Amino acid sequence: MFYYYGFDPTYFLVIIGLVITIAAQIFVSTSYSKYKKVKTKSGLEGFEVARKILDSNGLTNVDIVEIRGELTDHYDPTRKVVRLSTDIFHGATVAAASVAAHECGHAVQDKEGYFFLRLRSSILPIVNISTKAGYIAIVLGLLFGYIELFWIGIILEMAILIFQLITLPVEFDASKRAGEFLKQEALIEKKEQDGSKKMLRAAAMTYVASVVSTLLQILRLILIARDRD
Repeated sequence: MFYYYGFDPTYFLVIIGLVITIAAQIFVSTSYSKYKKVKTKSGLEGFEVARKILDSNGLTNVDIVEIRGELTDHYDPTRKVVRLSTDIFHGATVAAASVAAHECGHAVQDKEGYFFLRLRSSILPIVNISTKAGYIAIVLGLLFGYIELFWIGIILEMAILIFQLITLPVEFDASKRAGEFLKQEALIEKKEQDGSKKMLRAAAMTYVASVVSTLLQILRLILIARDRD
């Protein structure tokens, strides 16, 4: 039904998902490259921006450390540490201030017990196990023709989609908080805030793209399973 001259048309779903993901990555990379060249008039480095936000929110116990890589920035809720990549840590730019503020947004979420952040952290171990088991079930189901096992694999793989859906409000909320922090603490000027919003919006789109890509992959697996039935 889905095969024509040896080509599986369901691969189009994979290709579409790949294109969406690459487009989102290009979008965020382009935005980052643009705004990491725009210096803030305050001259505050990313580390200083993060420190001011954390201290003003009563998070003096949260450390800030420098890490390697580009856009590898993240907040570690288990160790209470904001990790900033070198360009963000030392950069006195709109991009640096935006990313630093975003990661601080996660720290504040953690302090306040933000529901979706707690939910995401609690299900992460289950998602990791489910994803690996699902992959094995799908491969074995295809190799040995066990369609029931293949369906079980698909169901297990849906855990990653649920995880990504839960991640969306976590990231969007952190970006919203970041904008409010930068404005309230006067860490960037008003005209610089537009660039910050664009930078954060571009970053958020990568998470949306991941959800769409995973959804298309699962849809492809379902179509294959129905065809095998």
